Amino acid sequence: MWSTLYGKLATILFILLCVTGAAGLLVNRYATEMYQQEVAQRLNGDVAAHIVSEIDLIEQTEETDALKQIFHWLMIVHPSIEIYRLDREGRILLYSAPPERVKLDRVDLKPVRQFIDGPRQLPLLGDDPRSPGRGKVFSAAEIPGTTTGGFLYVILGGEQFDSVSHMLETSYILRQSTVLFGVALLVALLAGLGLFGLVTNRVRRLAHAVEEFRASDFSRLPVLPGATGYGDEIDRLTDTFGRLSERAVEQLGRLRQTDLLRRELVANVSHDLRTPLASLQGYLETVLMKEDSLDPAKRREYLEIAARQATRLSRLVEELFELAKLDAHETRPEPEDFPIGELLQDVAQKFSLEAAEKHVRVETELGSTGTFVRADIGLIERVLQNLLENALRYTDDGGRIRMRARLAQGNDSRVAVAVEDTGSGITPDALPNIFDRHYQDRVRDRSGRAGLGLAIAKRIVELHGGEIAAESDPAHGTTFQFELPAVAR
Repeated sequence: MWSTLYGKLATILFILLCVTGAAGLLVNRYATEMYQQEVAQRLNGDVAAHIVSEIDLIEQTEETDALKQIFHWLMIVHPSIEIYRLDREGRILLYSAPPERVKLDRVDLKPVRQFIDGPRQLPLLGDDPRSPGRGKVFSAAEIPGTTTGGFLYVILGGEQFDSVSHMLETSYILRQSTVLFGVALLVALLAGLGLFGLVTNRVRRLAHAVEEFRASDFSRLPVLPGATGYGDEIDRLTDTFGRLSERAVEQLGRLRQTDLLRRELVANVSHDLRTPLASLQGYLETVLMKEDSLDPAKRREYLEIAARQATRLSRLVEELFELAKLDAHETRPEPEDFPIGELLQDVAQKFSLEAAEKHVRVETELGSTGTFVRADIGLIERVLQNLLENALRYTDDGGRIRMRARLAQGNDSRVAVAVEDTGSGITPDALPNIFDRHYQDRVRDRSGRAGLGLAIAKRIVELHGGEIAAESDPAHGTTFQFELPAVAR
């Protein structure tokens, strides 16, 4: 329990109430004592002056026994007082108590003069000859008309007063007050624990949801407590954690999918690399082993096959490096304004010989010959080459490929670029996967190539802030399309 937030708050509250209760009792006792002393000093502050003015024998300094007798009778009439005769230096000249009870022979006159001269800040404490170091309320008056002069010093809270005060401290009313104060602290403690329970319960439920999320290896969304409607920090924390967990699950899902695709890519590319390498090695070894028995035509045939395999291997490695650079953001677009129509015609011209060999027509359709776009011309040319090469691979003899560029429908600020072929098309099951980094069903069945061209095209378009899409009908062919920002001219 002590390791929980509720346990720590409860412990802190208990300690705080204990300290507060003890401090309250001490302050209350001190305040009560000061109140009693102030009341005693206000009620009896003129006692010394009355004694000086009313008793003539006080002038007879030589009659010590008579003065002691007067002091004795005064203390009998008023048992809570103690009377002392002081000289002008504060030395005690006369008192009525037993000598062994008086511990001081001198009284500090500073509070005495402050009491006589005023103004008075009550309670005003002075020395108690019977208790050195302990202040007591007093009454004082200057003795006039004497040759030696001095002061009459009256302690208003003597030993008898102290004993009565001690008895009051153990009285029934005081005990009951203490009990009531303790009950009030207990009620405050229980109320605080209840309130802490309401608050920490929400935090505990949130912590439980976090633990469940961690236990699921961050793959399953946690069941979060509903909002209380308070809109406080806990509600905001719960909402933020909910959004964070959704994002984490989504990102982890993507990472797992990416990792799966990467493993498949490594496995399939390893196969693609091994095949041309084995073929290249086999033909070269054949030429070396049968060099004397091979006629020149056969030797040339073997070397040409080995050269084609080397070219295929080199191209595959280049595509892998290109895709790796695009994924690592090492290749960054350098946008510039250029006419998209001219780029389409240039790319079509580059593939005109290959298209002619397959008896495939390559056409360009331009909505506006002067349409400019803003993009990296080299990267966009790479996209068009990959798409056109892919279209040639799957378009039969006598087919047609059309490359077109026109303003996007309903958006004059974008240019839609498309490559459309009349090839064999893509099945609906395979269509969502054609841009994966290594998808063989659609790409490898004829040429044996790894099919990284579409993945590269997709990554380049994404670097330009766009998306590439494909539509296909196995009976009519496939269309790839992406958009670029148009430039007003």
